[in-house]
Amino acid sequence: MMQPILWLILAAIHAMPALALFRPATLTTLYRLQPDNPLFLLMHHRAGLFFAVFVACIFAAFVPEGRRLAVLVVGISMVSFLLLYWQAGSPAPLRKIAQIDLAGLPVLAGVAWLAFRQ
Repeated sequence: MMQPILWLILAAIHAMPALALFRPATLTTLYRLQPDNPLFLLMHHRAGLFFAVFVACIFAAFVPEGRRLAVLVVGISMVSFLLLYWQAGSPAPLRKIAQIDLAGLPVLAGVAWLAFRQ
């Protein structure tokens, strides 16, 4: 019963950036990007990738066979961002995103342990 809840927590972490796929104005709210900025398109595409991570979390919450792959997908997303963030000198505008990912790491570790313990 606990595992679906943990997966839904991870889905919630990725919900807001995934929402930007369907509501591009969210990119301005989250990242202060204006639609005329060339990076807007790249970030809009990135929202599609976050939607894939979100869907993987929802899938893993209800389909145990998908949990190992979902751990890899979510782990690559969260850990790679945190490593890149720290390599870039921990830029202040991205601090909140890093804090949210950092807070999600224990949840990710929990589902990873549960998925790979056999």
